[in-house]
Amino acid sequence: MSIKLKLELASGQSLKGAPLQLLRDGVAIARTSVDAQGNATFDVRPGPGKLAVRVDRSILPQS
Repeated sequence: MSIKLKLELASGQSLKGAPLQLLRDGVAIARTSVDAQGNATFDVRPGPGKLAVRVDRSILPQS
């Protein structure tokens, strides 16, 4: 199963290259990074549980 996301920041900053983790019930089950257009795709097995995405924003410049 593929889960596709489009990520945009209100500030307009790019998330290109940002590492993402897909969590199921708090456990990382997949990793990917954001492309130049803000898209990311996770390929995972279907299963029960609550899903969440963790974005490592430490790569973004501080303003």
